[in-house]
Amino acid sequence: MRLVLLGAPGAGKGTQAKKLIEKYGIPQISTGDILRKAVADGTPLGKEAKSYMDKGELVPDSVVIGLVKERLAQDDCKKGYILDGFPRNTAQAETLDQVLAEMNAPLDVALVVDVDKDDLMKRLTGRRTCRGCQQMYNIHFSPPKKEGVCDKCGGELYQRDDDKEETIKNRLDVYERSTAPLIDYYGKKNILKTVKGVGSIDDIFNNICSILDSQQS
Repeated sequence: MRLVLLGAPGAGKGTQAKKLIEKYGIPQISTGDILRKAVADGTPLGKEAKSYMDKGELVPDSVVIGLVKERLAQDDCKKGYILDGFPRNTAQAETLDQVLAEMNAPLDVALVVDVDKDDLMKRLTGRRTCRGCQQMYNIHFSPPKKEGVCDKCGGELYQRDDDKEETIKNRLDVYERSTAPLIDYYGKKNILKTVKGVGSIDDIFNNICSILDSQQS
């Protein structure tokens, strides 16, 4: 099962990806993880990537695609994989398709975890983190028993800068501009599937599995 996981920040992709890894025994491929490992290992592409990162520049698509290609060729990807956070735009998606065609291993499914923007704002701006034990809460969905105080250790709860409304709006705007067009792209290729990212984690997961299992049968 070769899968691309799509969805806005806060849609719950990461949580579902962890459960999919366990069920299907396939790795989650994150470009951030690949980049860090390549740089740490000092591979040729890792060194090239580091030269851009050291200057505070974005690593070019050509380097990122090269790293992804190397990763997908590894043994643990033979049964499939979950691409998370890549591709980020249609240009990357087109190049990825070319690479996968050369490998004779096209994508099976592009799965969107779909959540309304209002719900995403509540999920993300409602998050509070304990300064002591790092336990997380949500003032809308899973509030602490006492406002501003951690149930576990009694520590102070605070809102991280990247969970503040202006930051969240910017993140969602970036997603809409660059990543959301991938939904149209994969829709035209007839591999797009959508699952509503509302309800319990297990309900969402079961719906995802139903979609993926029907693709394999």
